[in-house]
Amino acid sequence: MEKILPKPPLKEAFLLGIDGLSRSGKTTFVSELERLLEMSGYRSVSFHIDDYIEPEQKRYNTGHEEWYEYYFLQWDVTKLKQHLFDSIMERIPPENLNVDVVLIEGVFLQRDEWRSAFDCVLFLECARDVRFGRENEETQRNLKKFEERYWKAEKYYMDTVKPLERADFVIES
Repeated sequence: MEKILPKPPLKEAFLLGIDGLSRSGKTTFVSELERLLEMSGYRSVSFHIDDYIEPEQKRYNTGHEEWYEYYFLQWDVTKLKQHLFDSIMERIPPENLNVDVVLIEGVFLQRDEWRSAFDCVLFLECARDVRFGRENEETQRNLKKFEERYWKAEKYYMDTVKPLERADFVIES
């Protein structure tokens, strides 16, 4: 912890992003990290950008390619920046107002619109076949959706944003 965070209690909340591609283990990692933070004397709260996904009609069958819908339409990027990243302290429940660390986890966190909101970003790196193996059998049967929607969007992110290079720390998961 001491390599990433100042010693608690902090004067201002430290905003830590947990980035990684789909099924890389972000939610599990955040749960463990919350436990470790508490054991180390930090007060933390977490947010998941999947809680802010746009309604299905805004992100499916829009006339764009599937990967584009996933990368560009899954979230209202501008609204999420304004209503979560730029005003994060207003989103913290009253019982957690003295928080030391705010964890935000989600895919594509280092896109240009969001990256500057974070004090530090960890990227969880995990091979595609391992991530795909974490999907349930029924989901795995729809390989075309992964090929056309998720994997093309992930490739776009990796090629254009280069999250492995931009992250403060890369963790194998």
